[in-house]
Amino acid sequence: MAFEQNVFINCPFDESYMPLLRPILFTVIYLGLTPRIALEQLNSGEPRINKIISLIEDSKYAIHDLSRIKAQKKGEYFRLNMPFELGIDVGCRLFKDGKWTQKCCLILETERYRYQAAISDLSNSDIGVHENEPEKVVAEVRNWLNGQAGLRSPGPAKVWGAFIDFMTFNYDHLKGRGFSDKDIERIPVNELINCMHDWKRQNAQAGVER
Repeated sequence: MAFEQNVFINCPFDESYMPLLRPILFTVIYLGLTPRIALEQLNSGEPRINKIISLIEDSKYAIHDLSRIKAQKKGEYFRLNMPFELGIDVGCRLFKDGKWTQKCCLILETERYRYQAAISDLSNSDIGVHENEPEKVVAEVRNWLNGQAGLRSPGPAKVWGAFIDFMTFNYDHLKGRGFSDKDIERIPVNELINCMHDWKRQNAQAGVER
């Protein structure tokens, strides 16, 4: 896969994050880029950190969501994986020569200034705020990629509308293949990505304006 087309996505993998992960993946694909995420291949024999390093090296762009760095309830540990992978990504850009100096990233959060309390080194960094709203995360990702990748992409409202069209189509399509509602909700990320690519390809072949 081409370095210039790849977008590494660093985010939580729990069920509660899926309402945000789905539109992030879709937006990247809809804009003609390639999402790269640790769950794209399931191989229990490969340490996840090795896979993550490889994905970071292969991706010019990266989206890091730090919205789960704060524990949700008493006694719960906060998430360190996302800031850890952000650090690897920044280090890759700073300490490697050649194409890696072109790497750039978008940091996402729920609230604008909350991350500074956890990672003060990021103070004064520009971040995207999604407030846990799927439509807002589409706008943040679309606007950032449109600028960084020099795209002439449709506006956020059109991308969001296309995402809703995909979700409706995909639900009906999967139900026809024997998926239950629970199966659809828990579809593996790599299979979901394939569904998104198939939807986009089918609409392109049909000449449908989305």
